[in-house]
Amino acid sequence: MSKQILIVDDSKTVRNLVAFIMKKEGFKVTAAEDGLDGLEKLYSMEKVDLIISDVNMPRMDGFTFIKTVREQETYRDVPIVILSTEGQEKDIQQGLGLGANLYMVKPAQPEKMVKNVRMLLGV
Repeated sequence: MSKQILIVDDSKTVRNLVAFIMKKEGFKVTAAEDGLDGLEKLYSMEKVDLIISDVNMPRMDGFTFIKTVREQETYRDVPIVILSTEGQEKDIQQGLGLGANLYMVKPAQPEKMVKNVRMLLGV
């Protein structure tokens, strides 16, 4: 059974690119356009093995999304990767402090992204 990844990003281009990269590696992908959509998709998924989320999004930003996900027992141990243009130390510390496992700054190299996702999933 292939691993299921949820991608949360308000940029359709980024969503499509990350989805393409992950699907090419054999992962199943569900995409959401912001934090609220991400929560809706997450709750409707049978299972999720990893989440990749942006930070700057309308309606609900990535930090609020991650905080909400981490507050729920079901998703407490699901690896979360932040993929954001915000590369300042304060943003990185906030993201990791809220429970993200990894913070990657855009544009991320596809090979590095895949390597990190595989490491977090243990595959």
